Amino acid sequence: MSIVRTKRTIWLALFALGIFANYGAGKLSSAEKTPVVYVAPIEGMIDLGLAPFVQRVLTEAADANASAVILEINTFGGRVDAAVVIRDALLNAEVQTVAFVNKRAISAGALISLAAHKIAMADGGTIGAATPVQMGQPGAGAQPVEEKTVSYVRKEFRATAETRKRPPLIAEAMVDADVAIPDVIEKGKLLTLTTDEALKLKFADFRAGNIDDILAQLNIAGAEIRRSSQNWAETLVRFLTHPVLSSLLMTVGMLGIILEIRTPGFGVPGAIGITSLALFFWGHWLVQLAGWEELLLFGAGLVLLFLEAFVIPGFGIAGVAGIGALLAGLSLSKIGGGATWEHILTVVSHVVFSLLLAVLASILMLRWLPRLPFGRRLILEAGLGAGQGYASAPESDLSWLGKQGMTLSPLRPAGLAEIEDQRIDVVSDGEFIESQAPIIVSRVDGNRIVVRRHRAKN
Repeated sequence: MSIVRTKRTIWLALFALGIFANYGAGKLSSAEKTPVVYVAPIEGMIDLGLAPFVQRVLTEAADANASAVILEINTFGGRVDAAVVIRDALLNAEVQTVAFVNKRAISAGALISLAAHKIAMADGGTIGAATPVQMGQPGAGAQPVEEKTVSYVRKEFRATAETRKRPPLIAEAMVDADVAIPDVIEKGKLLTLTTDEALKLKFADFRAGNIDDILAQLNIAGAEIRRSSQNWAETLVRFLTHPVLSSLLMTVGMLGIILEIRTPGFGVPGAIGITSLALFFWGHWLVQLAGWEELLLFGAGLVLLFLEAFVIPGFGIAGVAGIGALLAGLSLSKIGGGATWEHILTVVSHVVFSLLLAVLASILMLRWLPRLPFGRRLILEAGLGAGQGYASAPESDLSWLGKQGMTLSPLRPAGLAEIEDQRIDVVSDGEFIESQAPIIVSRVDGNRIVVRRHRAKN
């Protein structure tokens, strides 16, 4: 029994020794593991298409247990709502973040920089000038916004500065010209800091000439650098959600649908229109602007307008509701969280302009397309020439000219009418005529009896 106990003791000792050896090797391997740092560029205009890219980089870095994420910033700014989305992602990041201002972080870029754990600035860098403005009509310059908008953005800057333990008054002075700081900025001017000024005021943490300098400051010199760039999908989304292109897609989409309704069959205009609108909603869906609500609103608008045009006589509640639903669906697809009333009104005006442009273009195209060789394949002309099969009206039909009667069905434009106790097929001269309305035969074109509404003279 003593020999058996001795063997058991030896085996237990060897097992424990193996566990401690593996644990020690794992600790040593972890200690010797090279730290990883992700570097992502923030360049050009800040738009909502940039937010998914930044969020993806932060997620990948957290999953890889990276030591830091460095955002290399060089921008004059962009959309406030896009900057707010990126700001929230940085404040909630599970990995250390560094904003490397190389060479400028203006407007929305300043808010993104402020949200990082640390700010590093290159020589000759600038940060600030973040007062919100709204874009005017095409060709016009930026316009000032109301005080409530300035107040909102100012508080976003202050709250971010307080979270990152930076001077909140300095952050507010970048947004509101009414904020004065003795020996820094006087009232009536916006604050923009150079690299030296930002370091002196403790707004920035340190100076850096390149990524290696930042790694040295973070005590992770020699870390593995993984440079991130936008993939093709993120680049495409930024392209599709650009304000100019999204307005163009709306216009082309509505123009295609209008032309398709007015032309026989289903062809090129309908395919182009549906494709354009699909690209518009897909791009805004990916940046979390458009959702099922916007799609349902837009679809309901199309259905109501279709019913108004082909089923319900006249133009009334269905038409107005359809136009309202279209405007709401398209406008909400371009408005992000935290949008101000000025921004909402600007978006709605751009949508209205796009729709009006589509209607005007459709009127011109429907008028001129029949005269073009390609257009003749799309649009049927109303009449035929003498050599193309035109025949004079039969004598029996000519007898109806000038006769009065009553419609038996709505004319859209064709329908039934009763004239001198006879039911005959008639066509209105272009206007919608409801059932049981008095009519008079205005002309006879071939085998078509054309009528108009008859208004009795007093």
